Amino acid sequence: MRIGNGYDFHRLVEGRRLILGGVEIPYRLGLLGHSDADLLTHAITDALLGAACLGDIGRHFPPGDPQWQDVSSLLLLSKVLELVRGRGLRLSNVDAVVVAERPKLAPHIPAIRQSLAGALGLPLDRLSVKATTNEGLGPVGEGLAMACHAVVLLEE
Repeated sequence: MRIGNGYDFHRLVEGRRLILGGVEIPYRLGLLGHSDADLLTHAITDALLGAACLGDIGRHFPPGDPQWQDVSSLLLLSKVLELVRGRGLRLSNVDAVVVAERPKLAPHIPAIRQSLAGALGLPLDRLSVKATTNEGLGPVGEGLAMACHAVVLLEE
């Protein structure tokens, strides 16, 4: 078995949609980034790459490359999943936590899990997504940014 850890952090800004796990969340701010800035999907993507010893998301999808401008992060995830499977590895489970002061994410977790389970080809009982706050501390706690941690387990 192989374990991978992923982390992502994005600033919240006006004029962008808030996408998490491929699901648009109604909110007045969105995440700043080159792609759709879906930090949940990015963290899972990085965890997959780490477990397979394939580098990081920036190596495969450089932020300055125009072909990745505003692209769905689910597409990036699917490309990485192909690379992982090409190495003879199978995704066993995912556990992720989004850290955000607002908006409240609990009502959106079922749709997010459904979206990611479909993209990853996992049953729902092997994909966990949680949300927490930063208790008002730091840029996340002040509502200026969001962060996400993800762990994946791959089997050979």
